[in-house]
Amino acid sequence: MNIRNVILIVLNNFTNDNRVLKEAVTLKAAGYSVVVLAMHDDNLLIKENKEGIDIERIKLTSKKLPRIIFFQIIKYFEFVFLCSKKIKHESIVHCNDLDALIIGVINKKILKKNIKILYDAHEYETETINLSGIRKKAVKIAESITIRSADTVITVSDTIAKEYKRIYGIKLPDVVLNAPRYINEIKSNRLRSEFEIPLDKKIFLYQGLLGRGRGIETILEAFSNPEIRNAVIVFLGYGELESLIKQYSKDNVNIFFHEAVPIELLSEYTASADFGIAIIQPICLSYEYCLPNKVFEYIMAGIPIIVSDLIELKKVINENKIGFVIKDNSTSGLIETVKRALGAEYLALKSNLVKVKKKYSWEEQETILNKIFSGLN
Repeated sequence: MNIRNVILIVLNNFTNDNRVLKEAVTLKAAGYSVVVLAMHDDNLLIKENKEGIDIERIKLTSKKLPRIIFFQIIKYFEFVFLCSKKIKHESIVHCNDLDALIIGVINKKILKKNIKILYDAHEYETETINLSGIRKKAVKIAESITIRSADTVITVSDTIAKEYKRIYGIKLPDVVLNAPRYINEIKSNRLRSEFEIPLDKKIFLYQGLLGRGRGIETILEAFSNPEIRNAVIVFLGYGELESLIKQYSKDNVNIFFHEAVPIELLSEYTASADFGIAIIQPICLSYEYCLPNKVFEYIMAGIPIIVSDLIELKKVINENKIGFVIKDNSTSGLIETVKRALGAEYLALKSNLVKVKKKYSWEEQETILNKIFSGLN
């Protein structure tokens, strides 16, 4: 059977899910008929076409119910019901995260639809920061039951893949990295120009979600220390810690905040920094085993990186000699690492980054993804 229909399910409004969009575009280019099923939100179109991909957002009558667990379950099962009406026989259902996998399995096992299921675990699903107690146990049970009904499993790092194999006794999942599309050398002066940063100051950049567990407080404390006032830090993004960063920026001449920019401009801003920072605090296993998008965005922009001493992060940095690993996530540890970066042979680091850009590009991941889908037929 040669299945050419692909339905990608996401439990978000699909306005900022770059991984799923890249997967959908890749599959469309490979000749598949592709539809993304997402959740409707106010002020969004129910049907939309983005980069040639048809998007259908499912509108819930239960959406206005209170955001407490009982009503959230009602909303979820309404989404399951409405989503299932759109899943056709002889389709590949690409389930993004566990909530979507459950929908795929219901259609395959209970509704008896002739479909293939791909489970795309975007993180270590049962070991995330927001899971604990009874809810965590329920998620573990749900994944242990449903994952064996998937025809194939993919995830985002080697360590998470090995954990899934060890825990569930399944075939080792394939790894599809959250890598950006390949970009040739970018020359940009955006950040230095916008903030009027002197040429004798090196620019360190943190980009992405400004939330807890990402070392932001540590970065702020380090760059407010007089020991590294010869460098500046720019935070580029959005999130709950924006106000804290803005307060530090008022009190420190070398700390800056820049609101998030459209994805099409991101690489230009990233390339205008001298170093990128990706600190993750290992407060859950999903964080401990992660490979954040920003690491690959820094690589593609050609800037050396400072990362936490975590298994996947340090492997990328040390194997390719493209940055520095903090010995610990403390303020003093970061200060010492920044000093090392400032004293390093910068051109050698830049040369190494040029060598690995293709390796960590989406074009390399496309090859893996297309092979996986060919194996589902």
